[in-house]
Amino acid sequence: MQWSQLKGRKVVSTATADNVGKVSGFVLDPATRSVVALVLKKTESGSVVRWGDLLAVGTDAVTVADTTVIVEPDETLEALAGKRGAVLKKLVLDDAGQALGKVTDLDLDPDTGSLRELLLDGRTVTGDRLLGVGSYAVVVRTD
Repeated sequence: MQWSQLKGRKVVSTATADNVGKVSGFVLDPATRSVVALVLKKTESGSVVRWGDLLAVGTDAVTVADTTVIVEPDETLEALAGKRGAVLKKLVLDDAGQALGKVTDLDLDPDTGSLRELLLDGRTVTGDRLLGVGSYAVVVRTD
């Protein structure tokens, strides 16, 4: 599943069948090469839901058990989030210093949040090559 397909998707509580938010962003952990949380908007409280607290990422909605899993980010998520942790539109460099393009989208495993691929301008880089994300660039292992 591509990030661009997930963005804007409604988050629905299976306990109440109510719309409890809308997906607006993500938190990527470069160490685990996975999305560890979704950033939400239009919630009554909290702004993130950890990937492990999702029941399912379906084609029409993301489901959670109830609103108690929608929380404010803790220190760990705060450290990964923000401009420094953002990957979309960021330059990708390999560890040999060669520019590969800019990130246009991500391909994620909908069950685990694992990064399958970074989609660049006209090419892809497998997620297992990700080494780090910084304020300037995303760095990947040379192919």
